Amino acid sequence: MGDVLAGNHAVWEFDSDSVLIRFARGMRTPRLWHALGARRIPFEALSGVTVSTTGSGGKRDAVVLHAVPRAGADPLMEAAAGQLRESCDPYRLVLPGDRAAQAAGFADAVRARLGPEAADPAGRFLVGVPEPPMQLKAYDARLGFDGSAVTFHWSRTGATSTKWKAGDQRYPLSALTGVEWSSPEGPGGHLRLLRRDATGDPRPDHDLAAAVFGVGYGAVHESLPFAAAVLAALRGRTPVASVPAARTDERLHHLGELYSAGLLTDAEYAALRDRFAADA
Repeated sequence: MGDVLAGNHAVWEFDSDSVLIRFARGMRTPRLWHALGARRIPFEALSGVTVSTTGSGGKRDAVVLHAVPRAGADPLMEAAAGQLRESCDPYRLVLPGDRAAQAAGFADAVRARLGPEAADPAGRFLVGVPEPPMQLKAYDARLGFDGSAVTFHWSRTGATSTKWKAGDQRYPLSALTGVEWSSPEGPGGHLRLLRRDATGDPRPDHDLAAAVFGVGYGAVHESLPFAAAVLAALRGRTPVASVPAARTDERLHHLGELYSAGLLTDAEYAALRDRFAADA
């Protein structure tokens, strides 16, 4: 274990091969961070790190430590495609102004671990995302992802007649080439599956491989992890958690953190703990 930086709503810990980010729970913490709980970012998944100061020299100044992921390294950021608000960026840590020296030292330590490939796109996903099975409630559908296929169950009140008449849909990963996530915080928010052998209707409310978001439906903290999980499984065509494969003790430690934070039920915790132990 190494240096630890505690900032607004998150703690960053410098480890031997990665940065462990633990997101705090609280009313002011972005809900996406609540959903993520904790993330381990391998040094090989980063292209750089910056330190900047906000304000004009007063007591309320803040220091911002910002890690920059390599293109193609993190399925969450790939799915987000630059649509996340700055305050929701999980690679951004805000610290009090008097922590500038510590932030600079932390950044230097990270830079020292970056290899010559840091400037190049990653050839595979290096950061883990939530594992299936997963559920998502959109305005016009309930979506499910079991690790091998995505299903759409249309809403009687939200779905257009086009979707309702076509009936529920199921798309195995083998039939897909990608995922398109449009933030619910902007106009036209939706989640669309890109099909290998078909072109969907450009209107998300008529596309049988798309779900429409709306007020109270498809929030960022629910829909973005869902999209990232599908993207990661699709890219690797292997279980999401195997990219990269984590050591069993690390997975159990992370699992315990999620359980302590209230992100897993007793049954979910027990099932995953036994599964990780069996995989050892």
